[in-house]
Amino acid sequence: MRSFFDTNVLVYLFDADSPEKQARSRQLLAEEVMLGRAGLSTQVLQEFYVAVTRKLAVPLDPDTASRAVHDLAELPLVQVDRELIFRAMSRCRDGTFSFWDALIVEAALVWGAEVLYSEDLQHGRQVEHLRIENPFG
Repeated sequence: MRSFFDTNVLVYLFDADSPEKQARSRQLLAEEVMLGRAGLSTQVLQEFYVAVTRKLAVPLDPDTASRAVHDLAELPLVQVDRELIFRAMSRCRDGTFSFWDALIVEAALVWGAEVLYSEDLQHGRQVEHLRIENPFG
């Protein structure tokens, strides 16, 4: 069973202001990596860098954030390319997903994930073979 991580779950790896979510995100990522199931997209890496350097109460310095991105980039990555963008545009036309969320969903589908870990998307929602789960709720 492959899994895909939304940016918001990974940001908690470095959010000392949310110790329970930090511990849960670290545990979940470690488990999924150990089992060889975790996947990300280039979009997630980009969003992660911006979030941890600008949006945390105590932002990471650019060098620490860069090392974290390099480490995460060792996981299997779905490249955001024109086909993925076209798929996301098609998916967001009905208004149930924003373009950026649709791009996450499409990347997870391309990766072949059965679960998408996200705090922001609707917990329990099924999209084709993909189930969205909030690991904190």
